[in-house]
Amino acid sequence: MFLVDSHCHLDGLNYETLHQDVSDVLSKAAARDVKFLLAVATTLPGYKAMVDLIGERPNVAYSCGVHPLNHEEEYDFAELRALAAHPRVVAMGETGLDYFYQKDTKARQQASFLEHIRVGCDLNKPLIVHTRDARKDTLAVLQEEKADECGGVLHCFTEDRETAGKLLDMGFYISFSGIATFRNAEQIREAARYVPLDRMLVETDSPYLAPVPHRGKENQPAYTRDVAEYMAVVKGVSIEKMAQATTENFSRLFHVPMSRLAG
Repeated sequence: MFLVDSHCHLDGLNYETLHQDVSDVLSKAAARDVKFLLAVATTLPGYKAMVDLIGERPNVAYSCGVHPLNHEEEYDFAELRALAAHPRVVAMGETGLDYFYQKDTKARQQASFLEHIRVGCDLNKPLIVHTRDARKDTLAVLQEEKADECGGVLHCFTEDRETAGKLLDMGFYISFSGIATFRNAEQIREAARYVPLDRMLVETDSPYLAPVPHRGKENQPAYTRDVAEYMAVVKGVSIEKMAQATTENFSRLFHVPMSRLAG
């Protein structure tokens, strides 16, 4: 049995006092059967710095993109396309819309979201979508731009069952994070009970949103195990079945062979 952390920010972890280096983080994850990670970018300079930090590793893949909260300045769409074309990049993002924290950058967010979808379709690389207080627009853009052609995942799902249904209808996957373990997250758990096992992923979104019983600490990829164990209870299946399903789903969505995920 092994697990995949489908969304983490390896470049954001505390390497001063909590971890010796990236290899230390990966070893801690592997000790809890988390054998593969997707390292997610939030800016283009951040993507390049993340690659410099982590390097080429058989058990780490990359996404390339610009987070909706990082649009204080415009960026070069041509550079996004060029960086995303590299074979080590298996996904576009994270991208999407966030009107909770930033409403004044709506136009830039939307333009960037459109470009990520277009590049994803051109390169056949799925989307990693972030949405907050922007459900209607997020779904509309995905539908209008035919995002089903490249596919994708709504990561760190915090929406309701109806939204999950609309995403599933578009062929998208739903990824659950440590938020699902929080006491006040019944809406998320209700959605999780509805989402078919063959369309689920698990993630940490580390260093953020550590699951119970680690809440309040820095999150890390090793805690994918805690998320998966909790989701197995929610779905009424064994941890082994949850691990197998979410790993196979990751392989299918991101076009990463199971042989690579297994190490």
